[in-house]
Amino acid sequence: MGRTAAKEQFNWDDYLKETESVAAPLHCFRQSRIPPTNDFKVGMKLEAHDPRNVTSVCIATVIGITGARLRLRLDGSDNKNDFWRLVDSSDIQPIGTCEKKGGMLQPPLGFQMNASSWPMFLLRTLNGAEMAPAAFFKKEPPKPVPNCFKVGMKLEAIDRKNPYLICPATIGDVKGDEVFVTFDGWRGAFDYWCRCDSRDIFPVGWCSLTGDALQPPGNNVSITKSSAKIQSSPSKVTRRSMQSPQKSAPVPAQRGRKPGRGKPPGQSAVPKKGRSPKNIPLTKSTSHTENLKTRKKSLKPGKKKKILPEQLTPASPSPHSSPEGDNGTTQILKDGISLSGAAASVISTVCVYVNKHGNAGPHLDKKRFQQLPDHFGPGPVNVVLQQAVQACVDCAYQSKTVFGFLRSGHHGGEMIT
Repeated sequence: MGRTAAKEQFNWDDYLKETESVAAPLHCFRQSRIPPTNDFKVGMKLEAHDPRNVTSVCIATVIGITGARLRLRLDGSDNKNDFWRLVDSSDIQPIGTCEKKGGMLQPPLGFQMNASSWPMFLLRTLNGAEMAPAAFFKKEPPKPVPNCFKVGMKLEAIDRKNPYLICPATIGDVKGDEVFVTFDGWRGAFDYWCRCDSRDIFPVGWCSLTGDALQPPGNNVSITKSSAKIQSSPSKVTRRSMQSPQKSAPVPAQRGRKPGRGKPPGQSAVPKKGRSPKNIPLTKSTSHTENLKTRKKSLKPGKKKKILPEQLTPASPSPHSSPEGDNGTTQILKDGISLSGAAASVISTVCVYVNKHGNAGPHLDKKRFQQLPDHFGPGPVNVVLQQAVQACVDCAYQSKTVFGFLRSGHHGGEMIT
């Protein structure tokens, strides 16, 4: 909440040199060599395949725009099933295309009204609506043949659990027409298998051409040079919404991730609970000798043992793509940490969920309360608590009144600093 610090620009040239790696060639991707222009505007209507029932063509509305991508919501569905498509995707088309091909527009899966009311709903939806012009839709590029990705190549990839985000990634494995995408510096929960012609992967430098904000790698990036260290820098809190400076629609959501290496295929893993946010300040590392001593001690309830990356054996991934999530990002923690080798601790996190169906009480504006995200976090306790409390203060009729409840000694509350 409040003003945020600008994020440092990620530099691919420096990163490739530092990691002594190479970028995947352009011809490996099913992407246009020159990214297509995005002329769409928020509120425009188009036809789109329902991602949960791909045989159905539905009416969709553009509710967000970033780079060459559109955030779409199927008319008649709720805001929990929004999805992203490139402007040159074959999954979207101008209004009227389905009828010209002899098809019929269908209600989306989970249509919120009675199915018999669909024809009238469709008429009301399209009456007076702004239709996206046919010229705005671009031809989808051809599929690359054959799969020419190799293990270790760098690329940019969509985080399917947080599909607004595009992050630096590495090809972790190649099997037939599929590739295993691992996100640099993050534990393997976000990695996934996809086809080599997936529209969710992009060549190095794509975001700089489209204007998308490329997320920096996680904290624990593999540096091939033995003497290399990640230098520390001042801690920052960066807030980004789904809005671009020119055109977009607000999408409240949160994102949290575990720092660590992506999971290389073919190995077993130690299961872990909880998530850590993208960049958690790590204040100390544990020596190997100290760690051996720690293993001999039993853990007491309510406490977590700090785990070193060298203790972990990465898990074997499944060669199936994980389902698309629908989380954007509003807050990302950025800190400075100093890591020598692979010694880094893992910090527990919390997540605060917002019950929008309950009574907001006499002090909170119900309309503002309904606009809050569904949850805050996962993240460090102090950060998540600050976000939740600040949200309540922002929703208050009188901010001073709500803030007064937080002062030590009043109503059992505590001052949040």
